[in-house]
Amino acid sequence: MVKQIAYLGPAGTYTEAASLLYDHEAELMPFPSIAAVVAAVDSKAAIEGVVPIENSLEGSVTDTLDLLIHDSNLSIRHEMVIPIEHCLLVKPGRLARDVASIYSHPQALGQCRRYIERTFPGAQAVASLSTSAAVEDMLRSQSPAAAIATSRAADIYGAEIIDRGIQDNLANYTRFVVLAQHDHPHTGRDKTSLCFAFNDDSPGKLYSVMGHFATRNINLAKVESRPNKESLGRYIFLIDLDGHREDALVQEALNRVEAEVSMMKVFGSYPRYQDS
Repeated sequence: MVKQIAYLGPAGTYTEAASLLYDHEAELMPFPSIAAVVAAVDSKAAIEGVVPIENSLEGSVTDTLDLLIHDSNLSIRHEMVIPIEHCLLVKPGRLARDVASIYSHPQALGQCRRYIERTFPGAQAVASLSTSAAVEDMLRSQSPAAAIATSRAADIYGAEIIDRGIQDNLANYTRFVVLAQHDHPHTGRDKTSLCFAFNDDSPGKLYSVMGHFATRNINLAKVESRPNKESLGRYIFLIDLDGHREDALVQEALNRVEAEVSMMKVFGSYPRYQDS
C-alpha cells in the first residue's frame, strides 16, 4: 500500500521538494495551509504530514510551532533540511520595470526583503498561503505583479523566471518536519523536541531547568520562546536536544524538568537529518 503524505501545497512548493526527498514513492496530498496538513494527519486522512518548522534566515515558522504547542497531539517523526533558492517569476512577456506588487509566502518575502527593497522599492509585498499559491495569485492579479517561488513552480504554472537566487543570503536553508501519530524509535543519532512553561516568573527557574541537561552532558541544539497566548510577558520555552527521549540520561532529565514546570510537552524524538 502506498503511503499518503500531506504537505503544504500546491505542487511546486519547497515543502513538496522536502516531501519528495523524504519519500519519493509516496502519494503526495497537497493542502493549502499548515493547519490543514495537521488536520489531515490528525483525522488519519494522511499517514504523515510534512511542514516547514525553521529557516536559517527568518527563524522558526510560528504557525507550525503554535499548532504543535496548542492544537495538536501529533509527534515529530523525521526531519529534512533543504537549500532554498528563490526565483522571481512573472507572466510571460512581463517586464521587471512594470512590477507593482510581489506575491509570496511571508517567510519567502522575509528572506528576500533586501532584494525587494533594492530592486523594487515601490512594489507592494503581498502575502500568499504558499510560494506556489503566490504564482497563482500573480497570474490572476489585475495589476502588473511578480511572485517569489521555485523554478519548478514556473514550469508547472507556465510563468517566466526573470531572476534567480534572489534570497538575501545564499546560505539559506529550511528545516522541515514529518508529523505522525507516533515519533520514531531509537536510532542512536536522534534528537528530541519539547516545550515547557512556568506558572509564575521568579529568578533562577529557567537556569534550574537548563541545569538538568547541562549536568548530564546533554547538548541543547536550539532554545527559544513563544508567547503563551494567555497574558503579556508570559512565555513557552522550546528546546531541541541531542538524544532520544528513551535514553536513560535524557529520560532522567525530562523527569526532573517535568517536576519543576507547570506544563511540559514532548513533540517527539526522531533521527537527526544527515545530508547524504
